[in-house]
Amino acid sequence: MSNSPEALSPEVWIGLDWGDQNHAFALRDRSGHCEDGTFEHSAENLHQWLEELAGRYGSRPVALAIEASRGAVIHALLQYPWVTIYPINPVTSARYRSAFTPSGAKDDVPDAKVLLELVHLHTAKLRPLEPQDSATVQLTALVEARRGIVDRRTAVTNQLSSLLKSYYPQALQLLGELNTELAVGFLGRWPDLISLKAAKPRTIKQFYYHHQVRSTQLVDERLALIAKARPLTTEEARVSVAVLQLRQLLDQLEVFQKHIPLFDAQIKAAFAAHPEAALFRDLPGAGPQLAPRLCVAFGTIRSLQVDSASMQKLVGVAPVREKSGNQLWTHWRWQAPVFLRQTFVEWAGQTVRYSVWAKIYYERMIKKGKKHAVILRALAFKWIRVLWRCWQDRQPYDEARYLKQLAHRKSPNAVAA
Repeated sequence: MSNSPEALSPEVWIGLDWGDQNHAFALRDRSGHCEDGTFEHSAENLHQWLEELAGRYGSRPVALAIEASRGAVIHALLQYPWVTIYPINPVTSARYRSAFTPSGAKDDVPDAKVLLELVHLHTAKLRPLEPQDSATVQLTALVEARRGIVDRRTAVTNQLSSLLKSYYPQALQLLGELNTELAVGFLGRWPDLISLKAAKPRTIKQFYYHHQVRSTQLVDERLALIAKARPLTTEEARVSVAVLQLRQLLDQLEVFQKHIPLFDAQIKAAFAAHPEAALFRDLPGAGPQLAPRLCVAFGTIRSLQVDSASMQKLVGVAPVREKSGNQLWTHWRWQAPVFLRQTFVEWAGQTVRYSVWAKIYYERMIKKGKKHAVILRALAFKWIRVLWRCWQDRQPYDEARYLKQLAHRKSPNAVAA
């Protein structure tokens, strides 16, 4: 994307409605010529369309509006430096459309025309897309992919827990966490209570020791539980089917166990090479997972977030205040990236254990009767302001220095003298 004067004076304005199977466009050039059309979804068709535009207009600046800020189409468009991308919030285009189409009628080409009108008539009010550097793009893709795998593993673990409760509830007491090598190995070897009770105590004890369960008391307690355990059901028709389901879920967990460490290794290497890593790697409570996520949340382009308030709104922890007449109310910010908000709220929860002032703030709010989730969102709001300043100044966070500032300002979160 270019920020040159030419980019601010497009030769062509385009609204692109990106669909699943077909894509619609509406175009207007400086001479006043307008056209619209559709093309089928394929990488070849998209590149052909863009190359035809380049040939027709000599690669002069094009302002293109689209209801997306990421994804395959954005990656493709970024390959053409003469295209300035204007991501349009779907809420914005929907409200603009409803203003002129009260019936709510929706069609691909008219939607493209709505996007065209927005980028042609309201360019000054729109913000062009500024792509992050390749290091941030790679790290972002890695941490988001890892989170997706972990979420799927959680879903499988929940299914496994539910299945065990239906025919083999003792396994939940004998294993604790189900997303571990111990649990997968145990259930793979003894998929039901009958096979487990047939095993020799010495064999089970050796299994636990092999999987780093060395507490004699804990192992003895589990052996005693096995000795007195009774099957929830002995109906072979039910147990045999449950075992088949169990093995299918265990296969999935084994895949997750194999690939999550691979992602962890890639994230570690990419984060170490990131130009902003020093600002985030030593944050209180961040650790090897949250530090890279915080890093990509800010990125390297400081002009994208001109103040901490804009960052707080982007993350979704800044409340929305609405006023009508004499009424004023505050509500949750609905339109916010879920993964981004989770990153800051999860990290805020960790800082309560590792940051003195965060712990003081949390305990103060608990005494006031605030709910845990509400406190963490408010704490994330405060942390973003601190981190944004560190990021802008390229200065790593210093807990001791910040505590001195809090004491100087006589903040209620300062350490008591």
